[in-house]
Amino acid sequence: MNPSTAQAHVVVDELARGGVRDVVLCPGSRNAPLAFALQAADQAGRIRLHMRIDERSAGFLAVGLALASGRPVPVVMTSGTAVANLGPAVLEANYARVPLIVLSANRPYEMLGTGANQTVEQFGLFGSQVRANISLGLAESEPGAELYPAQNSVWRSAVCRVLAAARGTRSGNAGPVHFDIPLREPLVPDLVAGDPLPLGRDGELPWTATQYATLDVPLDIDLTPDTVVISGHGAGHRPELAALPTVAEPTAPMHGPALHPLALPLLRPKQAIITGRPTLHRQVSKVLADPEVTVFALTTGPRWPDVSGNVVGTGTRAVTHGAPRPEWLELCRDLNEKAVGVVRAELAGHPKPTGLHVAAVVLDALRDGDQLLLGASNPVRDAALVAQPRPGIRVLSNRGVAGIDGTVSAAVGAALTHPGRTVALMGDLTFLHDASGLLIGPGEPRPEDLTIVVANDDGGGIFELLEQGDPQYAGVFERVFGTPHGMDLAALCAAYRVPHLQVDPSQLADALTGNAHGIRVLEVATERSSLRELHATVRAGVSN
Repeated sequence: MNPSTAQAHVVVDELARGGVRDVVLCPGSRNAPLAFALQAADQAGRIRLHMRIDERSAGFLAVGLALASGRPVPVVMTSGTAVANLGPAVLEANYARVPLIVLSANRPYEMLGTGANQTVEQFGLFGSQVRANISLGLAESEPGAELYPAQNSVWRSAVCRVLAAARGTRSGNAGPVHFDIPLREPLVPDLVAGDPLPLGRDGELPWTATQYATLDVPLDIDLTPDTVVISGHGAGHRPELAALPTVAEPTAPMHGPALHPLALPLLRPKQAIITGRPTLHRQVSKVLADPEVTVFALTTGPRWPDVSGNVVGTGTRAVTHGAPRPEWLELCRDLNEKAVGVVRAELAGHPKPTGLHVAAVVLDALRDGDQLLLGASNPVRDAALVAQPRPGIRVLSNRGVAGIDGTVSAAVGAALTHPGRTVALMGDLTFLHDASGLLIGPGEPRPEDLTIVVANDDGGGIFELLEQGDPQYAGVFERVFGTPHGMDLAALCAAYRVPHLQVDPSQLADALTGNAHGIRVLEVATERSSLRELHATVRAGVSN
């Protein structure tokens, strides 16, 4: 067999041996040897192949698959701009610690700088955003040795390094890896049925076994001072903090008694413990920036968050002593109940439907075993205000860099690995930004139960709540921040052959009692001009 075919089959075989179960592939010419090998592995039932024509969408599909499965997911593409389109997904995977593998085909390196078509300096393109840049040498013929014994071991060893870096097995820091493979023509196989392939280890074992490193850094914390826990994105569950009031983001575990974020300004904690990475609330940021508050950080990896520079100690687990004051716990409990009650009361009395109303209906409709994926911008913040994390429901969101791109594709990927129901809640701009995520070819794996709820306020509702949403900027706001689009989402969904139903908030609850039986979109028309007033009323109600 020709060298490129042999190399591609070895790479795919070793990926499967290393635990890869899903691979996303984009069509191209230079990556043809990998495409043939992946199709063969898919037909043999060794991996599940997903074809996508848009590399950016493919990258976020892989992010969603990896988020929900916990396994590394390669996305395979041809050379040139195809690789550059993975930039947003790589950034998200880096900061969210998602094991994404960018497996790029390349031209032979001697062609770089020659002006050859579709040839760019793509190796190292992602710089510091990846855990490793790994390249295979150009496959060459081995005279008299059809099974490539000398190169086979090098190829397989490299794949194992890629998987270890993506999983963070030696670093405790999972994340994206760029795996670049230069391929020389011929790019199509010369195999016939029954031809032997270069061999891996006996028993389908990976070529190189790697064990997960144990990162254990105990941190001594006295719980006697009035303490709050800030449970951020990516946090691991901390049973040692079970007695402490916890402000938890929707994607984070609730370690102790729930504390609503709007209750924080009414408290004067002496101490704060960060778990994971806080990404949402200004009330949280203010507490963590207060020099009078002693801040500790507990993380599962080597990095820790410290935006204000106030962290006095870090570790991977707390060794606690002392106990919180009963009066502190009672105050936190009372303020949490008040905040929850005010939010729901104000929603019930508000005359116009908003994204907050939609989030409340969606969160209330979830049942044990469901998976929820939240879009960035307002939906994840709305979810944090109307509900608190609860057991039995898994919540995902692209909080690494909190961009709106790729959300539909990530939802599709997450649903493809979840055995139950998946509900995705997102805004209209987020939906439109990644509408091509609905483009799934005939015969491709499709989610069995994915409902995408779109809160459509015809523009960027989050900007209503930021400084630029102040009425003094009304003259310029609507065009450059509100960005109305006037799109017909029903027509858009029809073009992708995805069922669409427009409902109002009162109908949404009933629509969410059933299952999607594939992919469906539920659109809820909402209004954003009163959002600023609603949020101000809620804050005032909590503080009174």
